[in-house]
Amino acid sequence: MSTEKTIERAENHLLHTYNRYPVVFDHGEGVRLYDDNKKEYLDFCAGIAVYALGYGNRRYEDALKKQIEKVMHISNYYYSEPLADAAEAITKASGMERVFFTNSGAEAVEGAIKAARKYAFLKDGKCDHEIIAMEHSFHGRTFGALSVTGNAHYREPFEPMIGNVKFAKFNDFESVEALVNDRTCAIIMETVQGEGGIYPADPDFVAKIRKLCDEKDILLILDEIQCGMGRSGSMFAFMQYGIEPDILTVAKAVGCGVPVGAFLMNGKVAKSSLVPGDHGTTYGGNPFACAAVAEVFKIFEEDKIIDNVNSVAPYLEKKLKEVVSSHDFLIGERGLGLMRGIVFDTSKKKPGDVVKAALSNGLVLITAGTDVVRFLPPLVITKADVDEMIEKLTMSLSE
Repeated sequence: MSTEKTIERAENHLLHTYNRYPVVFDHGEGVRLYDDNKKEYLDFCAGIAVYALGYGNRRYEDALKKQIEKVMHISNYYYSEPLADAAEAITKASGMERVFFTNSGAEAVEGAIKAARKYAFLKDGKCDHEIIAMEHSFHGRTFGALSVTGNAHYREPFEPMIGNVKFAKFNDFESVEALVNDRTCAIIMETVQGEGGIYPADPDFVAKIRKLCDEKDILLILDEIQCGMGRSGSMFAFMQYGIEPDILTVAKAVGCGVPVGAFLMNGKVAKSSLVPGDHGTTYGGNPFACAAVAEVFKIFEEDKIIDNVNSVAPYLEKKLKEVVSSHDFLIGERGLGLMRGIVFDTSKKKPGDVVKAALSNGLVLITAGTDVVRFLPPLVITKADVDEMIEKLTMSLSE
């Protein structure tokens, strides 16, 4: 079937909530995607930071096939070996004590919010607790996650939100401190803001937030749905800041293509928050999803994925800075590990136009915020892949 016919069929039936690019991807291999006309694309999007292991990882696929042949779903009334394997792997890797598996990142944020409010309720029996979130943050599209997303444009058509949420300026401790009162139960933020424009948290900001939370018994919720799972150069980005969150949300690369997320908590929160009847899910933690999670952590360790990130990321940073310095409409480069962005002077050139040009040149990129082109490649890329990307990017910037 032709590309045009496939797109027409999809548009006739899908709810129009995405402005999709006119390409029909058919399959992937390694760090490359192929469309239905067999055109090859170098992928520096990875399904928005999902496909950390690249496409066609045989070991990962074999683990899923093996589980399919056993059982995919049994509900959370029962145990399964993949559930135990995945729970053990993710708590060990994160340093957290307990985990609840979800189907997505947004659901992980929903659970984190509920856990934080229940923790505060058990302390004083009150139901008016507040959460401090960050401006320009993004935590998901469900009501709770949207309520703590720091972009009014996303929230306004669906108000009223869950309420009692205040927004501070990211990397501005005084703006956070000014919002704290005796009703504050949690502070939620991304360790590296993704959709908001690729902004890593400042170490001093993170340290002060952690100290404030400790002093006031406020829970620190870190959203590492995009920046976690090795992308920053450590398994989770917070590990580079010398602190630990009270609650951690993860998704995307934790399943490397299988829809799965999780929220994790330390012992303090686990002992005094959610209990049977407070939270649940039909599909979360099913044997199929957990088989994926368990295998992902094994591959990360045995194939030294994070070592590769730390080998290639400085080279990518260097090459992107060279690109920025040679174009007058580019004004900066920032990021952490293999989560990077170049910043545009949008009065001279639009990031969206460059992403379209890149796609025609066989390079998959995405934007972030209003002025950034984002680079989220599979974590298995090589320096040769970076060189090829830079060549295609340079060509696209000139068009």
